[in-house]
Amino acid sequence: MSPGAEGAAAALAAAGGVYLLYTSFAYPSPARPSRRRWRPPLVEMGVSPLEASATLFAALAAGAAAGFLLFASPVAAAVAGVLTMGLPLSGWRARVEARRERAGEAWPRVLEEIRLRTGSLGRSIPQALFDAGRHAPPEWRSAFAEAEREWLLTTDFSRTLTLLKSRLADATADVVCETLVVAQELGGADLDGRLRALIEDRNQDLEDRKDAATRQAGVRFARRFVLLVPLGMALAGLSIGTGRSAYASPGGQAAVVAALVSVAACWAWSGRLMRLPRPPRVFE
Repeated sequence: MSPGAEGAAAALAAAGGVYLLYTSFAYPSPARPSRRRWRPPLVEMGVSPLEASATLFAALAAGAAAGFLLFASPVAAAVAGVLTMGLPLSGWRARVEARRERAGEAWPRVLEEIRLRTGSLGRSIPQALFDAGRHAPPEWRSAFAEAEREWLLTTDFSRTLTLLKSRLADATADVVCETLVVAQELGGADLDGRLRALIEDRNQDLEDRKDAATRQAGVRFARRFVLLVPLGMALAGLSIGTGRSAYASPGGQAAVVAALVSVAACWAWSGRLMRLPRPPRVFE
């Protein structure tokens, strides 16, 4: 073999080795699916670090100022300021949960679109899935786009849906992806019936959750209203006995701190009790 041919063969072998090393890291095998990317809590909540810092500092200052005006105690003021910081955090978390609930309500529509595309329009299962993903809620579109890129690069539908499941991290997405994988690999003669059953199940689940949320409306209002009772009692205490100066005594400071911590703990505990359970993920 001539030196030029040997050099070309060596270059091709090196290029092949580099390609194999790259694909082994860039596209993990289906046996070891890629885990869902960790996202910082603030990013998950859609809040920038600057906005979060400013909001939390404002809540801390407002809570501390109100605590000092009421109780004339730096310790109680500090505790009140720290506990007040939980209000914007709770609001951001509630916003994320509401966004997830709204996205979850789109599953029947997405499933119906997949069913129509695979049935009436005669599209393949992967094409129907990605077409439906383009009309999915904004929170899901990046996951569908990433899965479509994976499909175009590897044409491995099982690995593509493993990636989609890890990005959506949703119990319904797990069931849908497993159903589509089985239909793709074993034939989709009864896919229409399976999708119809999934649509009915999702609609029933949404109705049940809406009914539960409606029944909790009065309890949620009472929970917020009861939060005002300790504040009213603290204001009333200003006009009883020595008033504000009593809060500044060592015993008064200890009682105020204990009361503030108790109210915060009961608020968090009641919120946990009223949280609707999420369906467990089976096909992670």
